[in-house]
Amino acid sequence: MPAESIVTTVGERTLTLTNLDKVLYPACDFTKAEVVSYYLAIADTMLPHLAGRCLTRVRFPNGVEAQPFFEKNMPSGAPDWLSVQPVLGTEGRTEYLVAGEPATLVYLANLAALELHAPQWTTAHTTIVDGAVQLAADVEPRATTCVIDLDPGPGMTMVDVSKGALLIAARLAADGLIASVKTSGSKGLQLSAPIAPTPSEDVVRYVARLAAELSRAHPELFVATMAKSARSERIYIDYLQNKAARNTICAYSLRGKEQPWVATPVTWDEVAAADSPDSLRFRPEDVLARVADSGDLFADVLADDGPSLPRVESGG
Repeated sequence: MPAESIVTTVGERTLTLTNLDKVLYPACDFTKAEVVSYYLAIADTMLPHLAGRCLTRVRFPNGVEAQPFFEKNMPSGAPDWLSVQPVLGTEGRTEYLVAGEPATLVYLANLAALELHAPQWTTAHTTIVDGAVQLAADVEPRATTCVIDLDPGPGMTMVDVSKGALLIAARLAADGLIASVKTSGSKGLQLSAPIAPTPSEDVVRYVARLAAELSRAHPELFVATMAKSARSERIYIDYLQNKAARNTICAYSLRGKEQPWVATPVTWDEVAAADSPDSLRFRPEDVLARVADSGDLFADVLADDGPSLPRVESGG
């Protein structure tokens, strides 16, 4: 075993951790050991949001200044105690990892999987054939959350995004949807509302209609088109995050940015008070202190009795 390796126990699992002094965020000398420590400390709060969800990871083995890579299949050489969920989609069969215990997050942190992304559905609301979740149109998963991802274009700051998020939250409430909000850990905000299990494409149609409506009502603020040329000084309402094959950054995940920013649940009062481009940015130590003080601000998203979405006809 290399000298820089250590063996540790997390729950009932024994893990070998390597290169813990490796700096993954050079701008602030944030090391792999600190990444591991954060994910272990946040595990009890984060894991309920990952339960039954197939994880896509973004790994930064050489730190955030080097090229990362996306990983969907179970890593080669993975221990047999990790939970795997096969998914059969248009790209074939993928062996996804599902996180069910703190040791899984420590294992991923040791691989420099800084970012964890998941879909809006859980395996409990899918059709499984021969052990594999089916992503075909006639048996698509049923989402349990509706997500609205606000992506600011050039010239827009967190002040603008916060204003937009408040408008959207009020519009969702008019449809009986109560949204929680988190930072993306990057430039934007993401609203998530629990819903009754709903076919993913129905959720896409609902959010697309909402995006179009809001873009007409507030053309100075929102845009619903993906075209980069239309997004300058506007906030793109990304409704495609609700597609069954897409995934969104998980609450409490680190991001592979210059600083170790975290996708952090925030209160609506904090959103309303955002007054500078640097508002609503949180590092791991900030997030752990917030959880110790206020608990899980994203807990309402876990409700299993969410309301039904207003029906939107195909093409409507």
